[in-house]
Amino acid sequence: MTGSALDRAEILRRIGDRGAIRVIVAGGGTGGHTYPAVSAMRALRDLAAEAGATAEVLWVGVPDSLEQRVSAENDIPFRGIKAGKLRRDRNPLKMLNAANAKDAARVPLSVLTAQGVVRRFRPDAVLCTGGYVCAPIGLAAALRRRPLVIHEQTTGIGKANQLLARAADRIALSSAASVELLPATVRARAVVTGNPIRPALTTGDAKAAAPALNWTGYSPELPTVYITGGAQGAVQINDLIGELLPELLTVANVIHQCGKLSYDQVRERSAALPAELRDRYLVLDFLGPELPDVLALADVVVSRSGAGTLAELTTLGKPSVLIPYPHSVGGEQIRNARILADAGAARALIGEDATVSNLRTALFALLTEPATRTAVSDAAHAMGHPDAAEQLALHVLDLATR
Repeated sequence: MTGSALDRAEILRRIGDRGAIRVIVAGGGTGGHTYPAVSAMRALRDLAAEAGATAEVLWVGVPDSLEQRVSAENDIPFRGIKAGKLRRDRNPLKMLNAANAKDAARVPLSVLTAQGVVRRFRPDAVLCTGGYVCAPIGLAAALRRRPLVIHEQTTGIGKANQLLARAADRIALSSAASVELLPATVRARAVVTGNPIRPALTTGDAKAAAPALNWTGYSPELPTVYITGGAQGAVQINDLIGELLPELLTVANVIHQCGKLSYDQVRERSAALPAELRDRYLVLDFLGPELPDVLALADVVVSRSGAGTLAELTTLGKPSVLIPYPHSVGGEQIRNARILADAGAARALIGEDATVSNLRTALFALLTEPATRTAVSDAAHAMGHPDAAEQLALHVLDLATR
């Protein structure tokens, strides 16, 4: 792993001398691949502007996809290519199916199409942030000798990045724990940048949260717990919290983002609470623009342990109780949770340990012992990378201006 820090001023000088930079970014399929790419490209544009230069960015992704919508929202021109998708399964035999065979046959054509995109756009560098569309564009960059940066959001190494690691000029990682998972021959090209998060999440105002949510039952004298299972919710977390609620609400306010499918059931459970506790419990199916303020307000977070979630928690220094999704591909969420727990940066309830009793112990220690909460917060913050977007952009620009 390279240990030399980038010289920001020198890179800006080189950009200024060039006057213009052209970059292809590829990645998508999920928000975990898409939003880090957006943050990095925003930072890249800001750096170019700071240097008095322009940055022309082209996003390559799958047509009619999340990345196409997000690129449009951020004024980034988009080029769609069809790429074969490997449908993963914990049982390798189940991957031997007609859909995978059909998509595998598309790979050579998608690489040829991607080469055409690279040839016409003539990028100074290419950034791939994961997802199956990265395979053809990353291979095309290597074949046409364009500098290639790949970024891995998880603590494991995704399939596309496994394929591209040997061709990449730089391998940006979210965690130092990932270095040992790379082939020994490419580790010298690895750098730990962290995982970029949405900039808005760092601008929350704790005092604005309750008014924004019209939460009249909020008690300012008590700490606040934010519970989330992600955009879709998590039944396991919802059920554990449901059993603990009457006791938890005696010591805390609770914001529970439970997901659309569980919303009615959780609301019924809320209605059965004692009147003196009920108003302290806010149930939401989804959080939108209020999320930064909610995170600012939260003293403790209960959540899954996906890569994006942990990047947010560590950047913000939020103490958390992590209940990983047990069936994540490659055990990614379990590995993520253990890394934070081993560093004292979270409490993790894994597998059979995810019980109401253990959740009570972990939560109440964080809520009622300020010194414990501060220690976990400090440890989480120490693992965060608040400048991840800029660091990733600087690595792209460093290669683009050599």
